[in-house]
Amino acid sequence: MTETTFTPRVFSGIKPSGGLTLGNYLGAIKRFVGMQGAMETIYCVVDLHAITVWQDPAELRNMTREVAAGYLASGLDPDKSILFNQSAVPAHAELGWIFNCVARVGWMNRMTQFKDKAGSNAEKVSLGLYAYPSLMAADILLYHATHVPVGDDQKQHVELTRDIAAKFNHDFKRDFFPLTEPVIEGPAMRIMNLRDGTKKMSKSGESDMERINMTDDADKIAKKFKKAKTDPEPLPETLEGLKDRPEARNLVEIYAALNDQTSEAVITEYAGAGWGKFKPTLADLAVEKLSPISAEMARLMDDPAEIDAILAKGAEKARAVAEPILKDTYEIVGLLRPAG
Repeated sequence: MTETTFTPRVFSGIKPSGGLTLGNYLGAIKRFVGMQGAMETIYCVVDLHAITVWQDPAELRNMTREVAAGYLASGLDPDKSILFNQSAVPAHAELGWIFNCVARVGWMNRMTQFKDKAGSNAEKVSLGLYAYPSLMAADILLYHATHVPVGDDQKQHVELTRDIAAKFNHDFKRDFFPLTEPVIEGPAMRIMNLRDGTKKMSKSGESDMERINMTDDADKIAKKFKKAKTDPEPLPETLEGLKDRPEARNLVEIYAALNDQTSEAVITEYAGAGWGKFKPTLADLAVEKLSPISAEMARLMDDPAEIDAILAKGAEKARAVAEPILKDTYEIVGLLRPAG
C-alpha cells in the first residue's frame, strides 16, 4: 500500500443526556474552542449514541439543543468549525454498520465502559450499547479525522478506532482510513465530584450540589464552590502534597483549568492558604468565567429556531465532507450503489 497523507482534522462529540456539567466544559468544550483555527474542526452532538439507553423523545430534542447551546455559548464559531447533530448525517449510521462487520467481537468484549455501564445486567441492555464503540469509530473515520481530543476514559475507544482503520486498510489493501491520534493534554481532564473527590463529576449524581451545571446562574455557582467538600489542612507548598487529598486536588485543578494555569502555578500562588480564602477566590473565578456562558445558553435556549438553523447548516457542511468518503468506502467494499 502506498502511504496516504491526510488533511489534519479534529473530530469530537458530546452525548446529549442529562445536561452539561463543568466536566464537559473543562474536559471537552473549552479545549474544542481552543483548537479552532489550528486545523479543521468538526464537532458533533452525538444523539444516536444517546439512544443506546432509553431517552424521552422530547427531552432528547431539548438536550440536543442544550449541548449545541453550550458549544456556541463557550465560543465555538460555526463559521470556523462544523457543528451539527449526528442523526442529521445518515452516513454515520451507514459507516457504523460496515464497521460492525470489520470489528471483532473480542475487541468489543474488552471495552471497559460497556462493562461499567451494563454491570450485572449485561444480558438486558441494548445491542446498541454493546456495539456503540464501532459507531464511535465511524463518527471519527467518516471525516478522515486525524486527531480526537478525549479524556483518559475515552482513550480505549480511539485505540479501537485505530484497530478498525488498520484492519479495514489491511483487508482491502488500501491506505484509506487514517490511524487517528488521541489528544490528551492540559489540566483538569477529569473533573471530580464536589462532594467526593474520588468520583467523576456526573450528570446523574444524586445531589445537584455534587456538580456545576453549565446552566447554573452566578449565585448557584458561587454557593456550590463555597460548600464543596474539603479537608482541614491548608493548601500544601508542592503539588506532591495533594497526592492523598482528592477533594483538595480537584479544587486546585478546577482553578487551574478555569484560569489557564498549571496546577503547580496555583499551588505556588496559594501555598499555605486555608479554604476560607481559597474557596471564595475559586467561586469568584468560576462566576467570572462561567456565568456569561450560562446566560448565553439561556438566551439561545429561548430561541430554539436559532440553534436548529445553526445545526442544519452545520449538517449540510458535514455531509459535504462525509458523503464522498462513504461513497469511496462502499466502492472499496464492493457494495453496488445506484449511479449518479
